[in-house]
Amino acid sequence: MVRPASEAERRRLNETFAALCAIPSPSGSERACADVVAAELRAMGVDVEEDDTRAETGADCGNLIARIPSRREDAATILFGAHMDTVAVQGPIEPVVDEGLWINRHDAILGADNKVAVAVLLEVARRVSVEGAPVGLELVFTTGEEVGLRGARALDLDRLRSRRGYVFDNASPVGAIVVAAPTHYRFTATFHGAAAHAGVRPEDGRSAVVAAAKAVAAMPHGRVDGETTVNVASVRGGHETSTNIVPEHCTLTGECRSLDDARAEATLAEIVDALHDAANDPDNPVDVDVTTERAFRGFRLRTGDPVVAAAERALRRCGYAPQLIATGGASDANALIARGLTVVNLANGTERNHQPDERVPVQALEAVLDVAFALLDESAQED
Repeated sequence: MVRPASEAERRRLNETFAALCAIPSPSGSERACADVVAAELRAMGVDVEEDDTRAETGADCGNLIARIPSRREDAATILFGAHMDTVAVQGPIEPVVDEGLWINRHDAILGADNKVAVAVLLEVARRVSVEGAPVGLELVFTTGEEVGLRGARALDLDRLRSRRGYVFDNASPVGAIVVAAPTHYRFTATFHGAAAHAGVRPEDGRSAVVAAAKAVAAMPHGRVDGETTVNVASVRGGHETSTNIVPEHCTLTGECRSLDDARAEATLAEIVDALHDAANDPDNPVDVDVTTERAFRGFRLRTGDPVVAAAERALRRCGYAPQLIATGGASDANALIARGLTVVNLANGTERNHQPDERVPVQALEAVLDVAFALLDESAQED
């Protein structure tokens, strides 16, 4: 049986976590982090390779895939995943512990999302590379998760032996198991009107800004229902320095999400209708170009699914009451499930993700390591 983390492992986990957080790795610039992760794994004698997904993802490095065989010849292989990128970094990162919490000393993100998981996976690898494990283990470190799950979507699954696994990428208290996540669409609309002097002949102009404003006012916003959200993220256009020109161009961007795939599509249709209706307003007719993209597909896992059951047992073994939850966010699990690999997203205890006051309790960081160790044993029971 795989034992809980020792004091030495917990201490090293915290040191590794702090060192990783101190490496800025916003989406597209993961190279420095990837090099450290690969070097650590190779120093353990672990086989690690970098794939060739850079051209597809826009990152400056590929995904990393590491393999550690089981001590049992007939054992199945499972995947543990983490993403190396963070959201944009707006200041220096100096991780410190304050009253039991890892925080950034400066007014910027810590990077705990998802370097909690990266550090945990390295510590798991350190032990099982020496002692072995009851299951084979593939560690996948992805790029571009924060900008549309790009690394996971581009990952060549034929490289993997795993057909089930876990990522540790939900900002909830340890114990939560994500069994439902949303389908997510993005939209962009560019309005093309006609410029005219706003003080002399405004009736000759057709305002792209007014059309965009009418569209925004007509479409759904915020929490539409218990499973669906809509957000207008940006509106850009007009003339910042000249108020005497009827604006001929304006672009708005946004998204909609729903745990119900059909509801996501229907909400997107409402948004597109609002965009076209605003462009066709007889008082201010303009042209509009609308593009939509499904960023990722949602999922619902069965509560009795073996990979969910193994997670529940592992959490109980570590003293946590499992909670099956739905989330409005996405993770690499969305991309992998859509492609046939059953992956469960587990809470990692991080708090205030994507904010300058991001933090994670030391206790939660260490708990995720114990859960990961317990998952090795519990996954072996599903062989």
